[in-house]
Amino acid sequence: MPADDPEKLSWLDRLTPLWICLAMAAGVGLGATVPGLSASLDALSWSGVSIPIAVGLIWMMYPPLARVRYEDLPRLASNRRIMGVSLVQNWILGPFLMFALAWIFLPDLPEYRTGLILVGLARCIAMVLVWNAMAKGHTEYAALLVGLNSIFQMFLYSVLAWFFVTLLSGWVGGFTASQVVPISVLEVARTVLVYLGVPVALGFATRAILVRRKGRAWYETKFIERLAPTAMVGLLFTVVVMFALRGGDILRLPWDVVRIAIPLVLYFLLMFSVSFSVSKRLGFSYEETTTLAFTAASNNFELAIATTIGVFGIASGQAFAAVIGPLIEVPVLVNLTRVALRRRRGFPATPAAVREVPGGAAK
Repeated sequence: MPADDPEKLSWLDRLTPLWICLAMAAGVGLGATVPGLSASLDALSWSGVSIPIAVGLIWMMYPPLARVRYEDLPRLASNRRIMGVSLVQNWILGPFLMFALAWIFLPDLPEYRTGLILVGLARCIAMVLVWNAMAKGHTEYAALLVGLNSIFQMFLYSVLAWFFVTLLSGWVGGFTASQVVPISVLEVARTVLVYLGVPVALGFATRAILVRRKGRAWYETKFIERLAPTAMVGLLFTVVVMFALRGGDILRLPWDVVRIAIPLVLYFLLMFSVSFSVSKRLGFSYEETTTLAFTAASNNFELAIATTIGVFGIASGQAFAAVIGPLIEVPVLVNLTRVALRRRRGFPATPAAVREVPGGAAK
């Protein structure tokens, strides 16, 4: 049996769904029982960026980004098939699917519907690195596709928000369904810089300095093996903070949470399943297929939350729907990592499925 089969995963990885559930329960409990906790966490922000969530996400993303072989990225970027498939999945399929699901399940709740549409437009640049690492996807392609999404996000998010929320929603639901969403390119760029730029810089600097001083073998077999598990701590910290921020709202509006959760769950499952199946049919390796699937199924909730709060206000239905997004994404995506690992056996053990490293050696 291959060493990377789910049965051979560490006890920490095997129990990840349990840790996530406990972190969610702890966050909801803290938010509902500790007076003023949610307000205090909300106050810890800088220029619209939540400092506690930023700390958790950077902490969570740093280990997988420190693992990336940055010297391989130019060669991998020349694979136009993977780049093209990812762009279609992220910037055509994903936004249209979320738009359709939002209108199908929330036709009578325009604020929640708009919030979900904005979540669908925000392609993931953070947590996907953790899901990809847990599912044994391709580390370098994950970093490359996240970077590509970041660039497209800065220039397309405001345009797509106008197209889907203002124009297309007006066509579907009439004039009253159309909303104007003024989004600054600089605001999007700031979000990308904080949530992606900082951990990328840390990961790149760590690898460059330690590989030069201690050698690649020590770095990848000693340092990374010790650093990698700390990403789980960052993830659990982030989950606790997110649920603590909105624990009171979840308990106060449970039916609204269910209404929002249904299209979100369907979105994550459909995006993952379609991307995984299509990528496998196109002949991509397990590592490449997994990376494409998780990149397509994840969303940049930090950007969606910042946008809805900035445009509609923190007490708006749009912001509430955006906040529910990651609360549903985390448990669904962490379980999809297990689905991906089980489907690994269906891929042929061919050279295409073997990860290449510099010098022609295979890992």
